Amino acid sequence: MNRTYVIQTLGCQMNVHDSERIAGSLDAAGYTPALEGQDPDLIVFNTCAVRENADNKLYGHLSFLAPTKKANPDLQIAIGGCLAQKDKGSIIKRAPYVDVVFGTHNVGSLPALLERARIEQRSQVEIKEALEHFPSTLPARRHSAFSAWVSISVGCNNTCTFCIVPQLRGREKDRPSDEILGEIRALVDEGVTEVTLLGQNVNAYGVDFGDREAFAKLLRECGKVDGLERVRFMSPHPRDFTDDVIEAMAQTHNVMPHLHMPLQSGSDRILQSMRRSYRVDRYRAIIEKVRAAMPHSTITTDLIVGFPGESESDFQASLDVCSELRFLAAYSFKYSKRPGTPAAQMPDQIDEDVVAERYDRLHKKLNEVSLSVNEDVIGSELEVLITDIEAGRAQGKSRDFRLVHFEVSGEEGARPGDVAKVKITSAKPHFIFGEKIEIRKSRGGDAFELRKMEAEKNGVFLGVPQLKSSLVK
Repeated sequence: MNRTYVIQTLGCQMNVHDSERIAGSLDAAGYTPALEGQDPDLIVFNTCAVRENADNKLYGHLSFLAPTKKANPDLQIAIGGCLAQKDKGSIIKRAPYVDVVFGTHNVGSLPALLERARIEQRSQVEIKEALEHFPSTLPARRHSAFSAWVSISVGCNNTCTFCIVPQLRGREKDRPSDEILGEIRALVDEGVTEVTLLGQNVNAYGVDFGDREAFAKLLRECGKVDGLERVRFMSPHPRDFTDDVIEAMAQTHNVMPHLHMPLQSGSDRILQSMRRSYRVDRYRAIIEKVRAAMPHSTITTDLIVGFPGESESDFQASLDVCSELRFLAAYSFKYSKRPGTPAAQMPDQIDEDVVAERYDRLHKKLNEVSLSVNEDVIGSELEVLITDIEAGRAQGKSRDFRLVHFEVSGEEGARPGDVAKVKITSAKPHFIFGEKIEIRKSRGGDAFELRKMEAEKNGVFLGVPQLKSSLVK
């Protein structure tokens, strides 16, 4: 009987994509995704190391699983991702019942390591310090039938003082553009209508082979792929964001009018301490150019609260920038001290109570701004890619990245992957409501329907099976 698996993904979009590759490699090795309610034979944690909370979450999960592993020694537990790359063999010391630890550079090794652990009856730790083969060559089990991640680079050459990722993912390595476009065309042939280009510093693409305009060229080439309706990318760095990229976004029909660009702080003093290599004026100028070229575009960002030495005036500067630049949304984080980073050794670490109070104030400000930005489109008509339908309610993403909810009837036969025209009627900070005007059947909907039929016929899980709360807390 085939062994079954589930995966718990912690962290960024790159980790989500890596989990798809892990699932694909397991499928190729003869494993089967665990069905709803089925106890798996293998649990894989694909981890993050950017914040301390991610460490705590993993080790909390492992503690909860200890009795389960003791009762069922045949259950295998594997730990991969950035935390595995960072902690290496210390994971086994803390949780000796873990069977496999593998790093960010060898996700494809998991099936062989699991087999070795079973045969030798001891834990296996394999952490490679450098990437040997670009992971896009691995098979993947995608979460979505009509939307896909496409990695264009891995690693990062920046030296932000708060970030441990360059130590764990390595220096930037870029894929050849013909290889990227070949993957995109193959995905489109499978029914994919939307791709998101991924990289730790996506718009630095080309540094590996000395072409500063490579990313803009890649966006324009994506515009030539027949059947590709939407192109997104994340996350760019303000230092490398050039006018040719803005022009390519504005002039390429299937590149979406949405930019996610991390700011991290609204204070020049803190940005300098973070070693972010730009200042607020530079960031502001990019946003102004993007909005001039694409008046209906939206901006999302990342913000850190409580970086060492952050004063009340520094924090207020972040609040002011949020009000001024009117972000559609922001991923905000409390600063987390990461061993091995320069910021962890800085003086003037901020008291946790102060950080928590500022974090709450930032969330309140972001909600006010997001609500205002969403209210701007009440009465307008948006094109929405449907991502989910349940109990007569559909949800999806507009071209400018707003989350939209609207009612659908069963007679319409709407499917995830189809495209709806929706008139917006009301707004909340994190989503908007609308009334359906029409639904356009799409190749993406066809792909979803085919995958669903195959899943029902073969009794397999639709997408990548995720760990449920019955197994962990």
